[in-house]
Amino acid sequence: MADILYLDHAATSPLRPEARDAFLRASEQAGNASSVHSLGRKAKLVLEEARNDILAGVGAVGIGGLVFTSGGTEANALALHQAKAHDYTLISAGEHDSLYGAVSGAGVVPLKAAGEVDILALEALLERDGRPFVAIMLANNETGVVNDVAEAAALVHAKGGWLHVDAVQALGKIDINFEVLGADSLSVSAHKIGGGQGVGAFIYNRDRTPQALIAGSGQELGLRAGTENIAGVAAFAAALKACHGMPDDLCSAQKSVEARLKALGVSILGEEARRVPGILYIAQPDWASNLQLIHMDMVGVCVSSGSACSSGKVKSSRVVTAMGWPDLADKVLRISSGWTTKAEDWQRFYDVWSKGYEVYLKRHAKELV
Repeated sequence: MADILYLDHAATSPLRPEARDAFLRASEQAGNASSVHSLGRKAKLVLEEARNDILAGVGAVGIGGLVFTSGGTEANALALHQAKAHDYTLISAGEHDSLYGAVSGAGVVPLKAAGEVDILALEALLERDGRPFVAIMLANNETGVVNDVAEAAALVHAKGGWLHVDAVQALGKIDINFEVLGADSLSVSAHKIGGGQGVGAFIYNRDRTPQALIAGSGQELGLRAGTENIAGVAAFAAALKACHGMPDDLCSAQKSVEARLKALGVSILGEEARRVPGILYIAQPDWASNLQLIHMDMVGVCVSSGSACSSGKVKSSRVVTAMGWPDLADKVLRISSGWTTKAEDWQRFYDVWSKGYEVYLKRHAKELV
């Protein structure tokens, strides 16, 4: 088998060299950031430098507080914990399972056919009395479609509510400015940008007073009990500083492949909306997701059928169904590039996928007539 081609960065991105170096340097320090001795103070300095670097990376310096967590899921759970102080909860149909599947009785904000949150529907759902807690992600983790968070924030705040934004998939792909977004809180994760697994952050507007989900001690200003992962947060900050957007040659290579796939009858989901670079979500109505994945894996190409948070199962996409395409929900494939990807990797993907599709059509020609 040829060398493995990794095109599943949206699931997790390999550790960047800058993050590895930062992790090792921080690991050599023995201090606990809560200790008052010299080694503890050194650990505290690493922690606070990482906190400031990440706040700067999302345009939240001066207005945002940051709580380090074990990842995006915990950051989203901390956000949902704030919903208890509100009268009702609204969650977009495109949210990650850590939000969508974590609360019962929430209202669902529908998606448009192109994949964006339906802002007019949100406005209608906000007409009821009471203060809402609303969750709308910045970039969808399957389609890469970017939502108009600032417009949603204005509507939510007009009702005295709290808007949480899952920015896990947007981080490192597009510029994020917390102040411009107008969000009350934001969740991010290190492993999507090559910063290592098991580290994330909950960023909140300092005008808000969030309540701790994990209580019991005073770490993270009392908002998240437990000894901080100093090496992990150092790696997270280093990875974010190393992100410089998607190179032009990669963007061009992706667009070229998209055009050639469309010529084969492939649908590009979210094509009519703004999308983050590096995520391509395709649907071929004649070829099931599980069969596409088996073919790609057998020739050494790592892709996925959607969210990686599904216990290793290939399932129909809830997001695609919410977009109004239920017949395509089990025919999708997500290809996602990252810092290890080269322009020619997109060509290799196309060659492997198109040859596999050609073979599939020949084998099933009678069934497809």
